Amino acid sequence: MTTAAGPHTIGRWLFDRAVTDPHRVAVDDRGVRTDYRTLAARVAALAQRLSEAGYGAGQRIATISGNSTDHIVAFFACAQLGIAFVPLSWRLTPVELADLIIRTRPALLLIEDEHAALAAAAREVAGQQAAGVPDAHALLGVAGVEAEAPRAQHPMSPRPARDDDPLLIIYTSGSEAAPKGVVLTHENCFWNNLALDRAMPLTADDVVLAMLPQYHVAAWNVQPLQAWWRGATVVLERGFDPGRVLQLVSDRRVTAMMGVPTQYRMMQQHPLWPTADLTPLRRVVVGGATIPADLVQTWAARGLAFTQGYGLTEAGPNVLHLAADLVADHPGAVGRPYPGVDVRLVDPDTELELDGAATGELWVRGASVFAGYLDDPEATARAMRGEWLRTGDLVQRDADGIHRVVDRLKDIYVSGGENVAPAEVERAFTGHPLVEACAVVGVPDPIWGERGVAFVVASGPVSAEELRTYAAERLAAFKLPMRIEFVTELPRSTIEKVARVRLRRMALKGDTHDRSH
Repeated sequence: MTTAAGPHTIGRWLFDRAVTDPHRVAVDDRGVRTDYRTLAARVAALAQRLSEAGYGAGQRIATISGNSTDHIVAFFACAQLGIAFVPLSWRLTPVELADLIIRTRPALLLIEDEHAALAAAAREVAGQQAAGVPDAHALLGVAGVEAEAPRAQHPMSPRPARDDDPLLIIYTSGSEAAPKGVVLTHENCFWNNLALDRAMPLTADDVVLAMLPQYHVAAWNVQPLQAWWRGATVVLERGFDPGRVLQLVSDRRVTAMMGVPTQYRMMQQHPLWPTADLTPLRRVVVGGATIPADLVQTWAARGLAFTQGYGLTEAGPNVLHLAADLVADHPGAVGRPYPGVDVRLVDPDTELELDGAATGELWVRGASVFAGYLDDPEATARAMRGEWLRTGDLVQRDADGIHRVVDRLKDIYVSGGENVAPAEVERAFTGHPLVEACAVVGVPDPIWGERGVAFVVASGPVSAEELRTYAAERLAAFKLPMRIEFVTELPRSTIEKVARVRLRRMALKGDTHDRSH
């Protein structure tokens, strides 16, 4: 199997590194170490089998899998062939997954054994709603994912990957009711990782702890791909356990990691925190939300400084960063642009650019900005203004060019690092026959960053527990509101628009009415 042809294609990185550093460990997956030469050989074998079976550029392969070496092999094999890799979240319900499978239209669905029951249920739901549900293939087997490949239903002529081929399609919750597939090309990911490496360089001697689930863009484009480019080792975790992470930092001599504030707080609250050996760590990156000041101080007492990042999936995700030596003096700030990334602030009403110290909507431009939403040109057009991506975040810039997120123009909130779209939650609740209307807002939470509160107008007797059970069949657990409040009507700023600012105040104060349903 030949390497990818495009100069900015990601598959080249692994094969180049296999030549220069064949015996360095590329992946440490729960103690099973795979060096670069072995990893490249496995990728080449799978790419060959997929190509011979008729899979090729222009197609999509979706996965339902936890973090694993097999999952990485599948990613790089797709990268070699110009196939879009679509990792789907195993945290979703069968109904939610079925919707994504239908909209993705993958040529093949790779399923890890652990998630076989979830995948089967999702495929059954998808089969009831649409034709052409793809074949499923076991991702983990005795001989690994490269052991075989089923024949493609619609064979493709093989060709090397190109720079503009989709590499990753990541589903993200926006302000609209359904998650959208963000298409990131090889070139997008190449420049995103180059910018990251210029701002936060890694070397072949680094050991990166990767603990975010691989259906998130950051699980690829914030340190892991950068590490494989540089010949470093990635210690792969399937989930997050704060005690295990503290132990791994010591045992594997982890030098770099990325997490969300919730994870870092859980680590410092763990009984192992006072005695854990954290001396190997030299770069601790936080994303998903700004790091609270008390966490900065507690980690600083252990000699550890955070590097704050800000981004969004549509931007690859890296947009802004605040160097570790500036975080303590700029609490709540998210920093300056990455190299090669352009940003501007615009007036949300007039869309005129604002100069100097100002507050406005943040727009982003650069080679890492996505190619669009999957099969949704209308949503793509709404997100873009020419070559500029509208973030939907209201951001303040000071005289030194340091940015701080002050509000969201979109309604999404972030709970434990996961985006939650109120419209999606509201749609699930209003499907209940006794729910007349529903509005959901995010409120601050000391552990999760934000949690949802649902305000429900009921047309008949119904309990909060009944609604929670109903919604749990349709929504992943992290999307479920922590509290359901019954109201006689939703406050509105106009006839059409729900007054979410007032709802947030009500949620914080408990200022609600008619909770007897």
